Formats: sequence, structure tokens, C-alpha cells
Amino acid sequence: MPTDLIMEARRQAEICNACRYCEGYCSVFPALHRERAFADGDITHLANLCHNCRGCYYACQYTAPHEFDLNLPKALAEVRQESWKTHAWPAGFGQLFERAGSVLALVLVVATACLFALAQNINPASGEGFYAYISHGLMIVIFAPAFLLPLAAIGVSIKSYWRNTGGGTVQLSDVLAAARSAGRMKNLEGGHGDGCNFEEEDRFSHARRYAHQATLYGFLLCFASTSSGTVLHYGFGLEAPYALFSLPKLLGIPGGILLCLGTGALAYLKTKANPILGAPKAWGGEMAFVLLLFAVSATGLLLYAATGTAAVSALLPLHLGTVLTFFLLAPFSKMAHGFYRMAALTKEAAHERENA
Repeated sequence: MPTDLIMEARRQAEICNACRYCEGYCSVFPALHRERAFADGDITHLANLCHNCRGCYYACQYTAPHEFDLNLPKALAEVRQESWKTHAWPAGFGQLFERAGSVLALVLVVATACLFALAQNINPASGEGFYAYISHGLMIVIFAPAFLLPLAAIGVSIKSYWRNTGGGTVQLSDVLAAARSAGRMKNLEGGHGDGCNFEEEDRFSHARRYAHQATLYGFLLCFASTSSGTVLHYGFGLEAPYALFSLPKLLGIPGGILLCLGTGALAYLKTKANPILGAPKAWGGEMAFVLLLFAVSATGLLLYAATGTAAVSALLPLHLGTVLTFFLLAPFSKMAHGFYRMAALTKEAAHERENA
């Protein structure tokens, strides 16, 4: 990781540690205030605890034009972004996504959609619903490694991150506490529960918190829908297509709607926020990821709405292309931030338990 980013974040953290005006704003400040000196791993840990709500910046008396020139959200955002690239495995792909995330995502979506469209014509498909266009066997051959290999890559990355930040032994209760904090989006509530200042400096809002929750729960519902379909297929011999009131549909349709609403709101809020309070170089890659996740949910809903029509032959390759691209880019896009943040929250929960 670039030394200058760590040094600047350390300088600002030391000033914040002396001031302590923002104590209680979010999880960053209790973790920051318990230290007297900050190793590189400590700074990386603080960066991944930060949710970039920006409330501390607007409350700070030492921002520019003060000579201290504090901008802690930006300093931590840049360290955070670099930490994902540094620990990404295989090495180098994180830098590639940051430099050309939008172009890379678009090229992959178009290329994979074309390949799926080609497969419709050359692969003898059999079955009902979508399997009448692309066979179930072909989907398994493509998507099983496309899901498992990126998941393994994320596991390697998180292990490297955990070692770098000095993470110790944790208990199940620590993981559950971290999951509760993430599900509630506790660190986006603001120091007094009024929300954060992400969109406007003088306006507290829960908009970003709600958008994150819609995205998170929408994604989990979609994942649960796919998992339930897998269980029904292999465990009970019940093959797709499934009826409207089946478990895969009851989970998948609300999940897709929530995912569309959440990612759409996040993209809009990102255009309203001040870019100098984040990592400016990462803006394009972050927006590409949000829009890709929106495309996954939107094409899925459109595909379901088009069931039984000729539009399925065009929408199915497009949807499968966006899903495959999402899986392939997950370890190197902002999708990885959820895993790093869970690791950081788990470490904090373990510290609180040990010092209770």
C-alpha cells in the first residue's frame, strides 16, 4: 500500500485522537481513541470500519482552511480502497478494475451476453421455461465455477487482510454482533441517530442507510431464492419453472424489487455527494459496480415479466451476462467491501467482548 496514504491517514488520526470532539459518531472513533500509536494495520482497520457518512468532516473545526487541513473521510476512503487492491487475489486485478471499471464491466456484459445468445443456437436445450433456451447442464457448467472461484478469491483476500490488521481469535457471538450491526447499518445512523450528512453538509438524512439496507436485503433475498431453487431441484426433484407462489418466486421477486430500488437510490445519492470527501479515483469503478448490480436485478425482473413471450430469447442472454459479470468482478469491485467491513466489525465486536 502506498506509504503516503498511510502516513496522511495516520497524521489525521493522531489529531482526531487529541481532539475527540467526534467521539460517539460511529465505530471508527471508539477504535481510534483507544490507541496511542497507529501501526499500518491499525489504519487499515479504521479505514474499513469507516462507512464514509461524512458527519465528522462537517462537524470538524480543523478542516480547510485550517492549517491542519483535516479530511478524515477522504483519507480513510483512499486507504480503504488501496487495502482492497493490496489484498485482492490474484494480485493486479484490483488495480485494473479501478482504472477501467466501467469499461471492463460493460465489455464483459456484452461479451458474455453474446456468448449466451450464441449458446442458445448451438446447444440443444430441453426443458421448460428458461431451460427451453439454454440447458440446465450448461448453466451449471458455467455458473458453478464462476461462483465458487471468486468466493475462494475473496476468502484468500480476507485472510490476508485479517493477518495484516492483527485480527485474533473470534467467537460466533462476535460474528453475530457484526451481522446485527451491518444489518441495521448502525454506522449510518449518525452520532445522535439523525442519520448522516452524505448528500448535504447541513442536512441529516437516513436516505443512504435505507438505500444500503434495501440493497443488502434485496441481494440476500435473491440469493435465498436461487438457493431454494437449487434445493427444490436437487433435493426434491422439483424443476423450474416455478409457480408465482413458490418459494423461489416469493423470495426472488421482492428481492429483485428491493435490489433495484436500493442500487438506484445509491447511484443517485452518489451523484449528489461531494466527491472530494471520498476516493475520487475510485468513483467510476464504484458507480460501475452499483449500476451492474442494478442491471442484474432489473434484467431479472424484466425476464420474469416477459415469461412466455418472444422477448425471453433476447433478455435471457443479457440477464445471464450481467450475473456472470457480477460474479467474475466480485473480488475486485466494491462487492468485496462487504466482506472487509464484516471482518472489521467482527474484530471490533471481539474487542468489546474481551473488554466488557
